Amino acid sequence: MTKPTSPAGLAKGQCLCGKVAFEIDVPARWAWHDHSAASRRAHGAAYATYVGSWRKRFRITKGEGAISRYEDKATSTVRSFCTQCGTPLLYERARSPHMVNIPRALFSGRTGRQPLYHIAIEELQEWAYTGEPLVPLKGFPGVVWQRSKKKRRSAGEDPFELAREEA
Repeated sequence: MTKPTSPAGLAKGQCLCGKVAFEIDVPARWAWHDHSAASRRAHGAAYATYVGSWRKRFRITKGEGAISRYEDKATSTVRSFCTQCGTPLLYERARSPHMVNIPRALFSGRTGRQPLYHIAIEELQEWAYTGEPLVPLKGFPGVVWQRSKKKRRSAGEDPFELAREEA
């Protein structure tokens, strides 16, 4: 006789101001990076990372009255936000009525899933960071940057030398 499986624990999260808090039973169902224009605009970021949970394993623990919903009839999706600070809270799709998707960044700990999937990768923006090597920016602690791939000039090489010779 097999025992019913129970969740391994809870993952708790909240909005920026803390007015809305929630939890899911872990492990989450899945996690992914969404590169679509709608998620970029809703989050104000290059892409959004979501954690998917069964709706019955998701609970609002604080501030349910502080949640506003935006329904996009064209895509049959609903996005929910905190009315106080504007934090994106939930992303729901009509084609998956038993699922709720939560921005991964809102959780304070592990969710039991790592994002392995990319949605709308064809919409990846050319300005998005894709893992290029970064180095510390001298004089600015905590800031890193991607070095230019341009060829460096030799010491004493004058970029205007050719123009002067032609004149």
